[in-house]
Amino acid sequence: MNSSNSVEQSICVIIVSYNFETWIDRCIPSIQASTLPATILVVDNASQDRTCEIIRNRYPEVILNENEENLGFGKANNIGMRYALEKGFEYVFLLNQDAWLEPNALEKLVNASLRYPVYGILSPIHFNGDGTALDFGFATYTGLKNPKDIELSSEIEEFSFINAAMWLIPTEVIRKVGGFAPIFAHYGEDRNLAQRIRKNGYKIGVVKSASGYHDREARPVNREQFFYSEYVYFLTEAVNPFYSFAKAFAYSVLAAYKKAVKSWASREIIESREYIRITFRLIGKTPAIFRTRKETRKNQSNCYL
Repeated sequence: MNSSNSVEQSICVIIVSYNFETWIDRCIPSIQASTLPATILVVDNASQDRTCEIIRNRYPEVILNENEENLGFGKANNIGMRYALEKGFEYVFLLNQDAWLEPNALEKLVNASLRYPVYGILSPIHFNGDGTALDFGFATYTGLKNPKDIELSSEIEEFSFINAAMWLIPTEVIRKVGGFAPIFAHYGEDRNLAQRIRKNGYKIGVVKSASGYHDREARPVNREQFFYSEYVYFLTEAVNPFYSFAKAFAYSVLAAYKKAVKSWASREIIESREYIRITFRLIGKTPAIFRTRKETRKNQSNCYL
C-alpha cells in the first residue's frame, strides 16, 4: 500500500444488486468519494429494472457482473469474493445495495484491521437511512439502542455477530475460512460465515469512528415470514461449527419438534403444524447438513469459492 495504485488494488467493494435503481446514486458515489480508493464490483442478480443500464452509462468504471438468474445474496457474493481472490486484493468490503458510507469509513476500517489483525470481520456503525437513529437490525444484534450508547473509549468493540450489510474482511481470512454456504437460500448465510470465522480464531467487531447508513424500514413480520425465520434459525444451528453433530441435531431438529409439541399442548394447532413442517424440512436437509458441516470444519480452505 505504498503507492496510489497499490492502495486502489487493496480493497474490492462487492455490491450484490437486484433492482438497485432506487439506491444506485447514493451507494456507488459514496464509495467513489472514499478517502481510501477502492475497486467497485457489482454482481447483479438479474434485475428487472434499469440497474445494469444505469451502471453501464453513469458508472462505466464499475465492474459489472450480470447473472442470468437471481442467485441470492450468498452465491452472488461468492462470485465477487472469488474475483477478489483471483485479482489479489487484500480486502473485500461487502456492501448492501441499500447502504452507503461516510467518505472516511473504508480508511478507518482498513487502518483498524491493520492494527488489530485478530478481527476477521470489521463493520462501521450502522445508522438508518436518514441518520437519525441506529439501524434496527444493527441495534438488535449489538444491543446498542441509540448513538449515545456508543462508548468511544476504545476504537473497536467486539460482538459475536453483526449483520452483513457492511463487512470488511481480509482476503486471507476468506482463503482460510471460505465463502457463504449454499445450503442457505435466503438469510442465515451471514450468521453461519460469522460463526465459521470465529471458529477459526478471529473476532468480529465494530469500528466506532466509522459510519454507514442502511436505508430500510422495520416492517411487521407476517406469519409466513416468522416461520421461515424460525426455519433459518434452526438450520443455522444444524450447521453451527461450534457444535458436535449430536448437539447440532438437538438444537435444530429436536428443538423444532419440541416447539411443535409445546404448541400442540397449548392448543395452538396451526403453530404446531408449522413446527412439524420445519422439523421434517430439516430432516430432509440432512445430507446437505452433513456436507456443509464437513466442508466448513476448521481449516477447510476456499470452500464454496
